[in-house]
Amino acid sequence: MLQMSVKVVGLDQSSMVPVVILTDADERYYLPVVIGPGEANAIAVVLEGLTAPRPLTHDLLLNTIRELGASVERVAITELKDDVFYARISLKRNGQVLELDARPSDSIALALRAGVPIFVSEQIVTQSAMIKQVEDPELEEFRAFLKDLSPDDFRK
Repeated sequence: MLQMSVKVVGLDQSSMVPVVILTDADERYYLPVVIGPGEANAIAVVLEGLTAPRPLTHDLLLNTIRELGASVERVAITELKDDVFYARISLKRNGQVLELDARPSDSIALALRAGVPIFVSEQIVTQSAMIKQVEDPELEEFRAFLKDLSPDDFRK
């Protein structure tokens, strides 16, 4: 399993459907996950640091878990079957670990609220993640040169 975090949530520009982008700590891999508009909003609320006057669905879920004496330990996107992602929420109560089947979007929204890690199976990362392209060192050097360039440099 590879630990990932939410990079951004927004609309896919080609299909105009909500998508959440997960990335690893080094931002080498980017995993786009199509989600529903309600879940996109639930994730965006946390990312933007907003609070609702009343508990939203994922807030209610977290409050319920805590009131029952359990804690969210982690969430994991575990499988990809027929273009559908599957996830598991790991809860701990009285030393016992409970695993719940869940949609990735709900798992991510809950993980953000609980402050717990999000994991993705290595098979899914290999199968579906986009890999950041390594930049050409000469191109990077040229970009750095251009960044520090001013119009006055052309007059010399």
